[in-house]
Amino acid sequence: MAAAERIVFLGPPGAGKGTQADRVAGVLGVVKLATGDILREAVRAGTPLGRKVEGYMKQGVLVPDDVILEVMAQAMEKAGWRFILDGFPRTVAQAEALDRMLSERGLALDGVVFLDVPDEEIVLRLSGRRVCPKCGRAYHLRYDPPKEDNRCDVCGVELVQRPDDREDVIRKRLEVYRAQTEPVLAYYENSGRSPLRVDGVGEVETVTRRILEALGVTVG
Repeated sequence: MAAAERIVFLGPPGAGKGTQADRVAGVLGVVKLATGDILREAVRAGTPLGRKVEGYMKQGVLVPDDVILEVMAQAMEKAGWRFILDGFPRTVAQAEALDRMLSERGLALDGVVFLDVPDEEIVLRLSGRRVCPKCGRAYHLRYDPPKEDNRCDVCGVELVQRPDDREDVIRKRLEVYRAQTEPVLAYYENSGRSPLRVDGVGEVETVTRRILEALGVTVG
């Protein structure tokens, strides 16, 4: 297997980054670091940094870059600097800071993977999600529907749609993504590290294979 120890996953919300990062990290033997998970864990742990993060979350404002960078630096250190990053970097400033952190340790990214999924597919994926308000089980009206129309297989409770899964909200999230995160693609392209564009539409296993092939990883 080719060495690939530090990878960034980019792509719009709903592209499948989390799912694919889990699968590819398992193949490569590295740690998946998802920004949202790490922030929530810091809050749960009640560390000084976690309390700082919690303060911003309670105010309903974005966690500032300097705090994000401190949290991610700790997580990458704990992972032995062998990781797949999901949800970071979100901005050019974060991408530049990541490069500095790696450079200071004589390291560099091994790849930037961009999961390419059309907007209409994103809307279909996210707007079709439903969740049981009682047990929390998630469904998808098209890909993983309940046995009984709009009712949880476990509880029999009527399923609900999360507010952020409404079509109008999804399209707004895509606008925010394009404004804030797409420039990160340009940053990597302009610095001579063109992102590996991978078609994110298809069966989960198929997309995983495409990513590994793009990274030059051979398994088995």
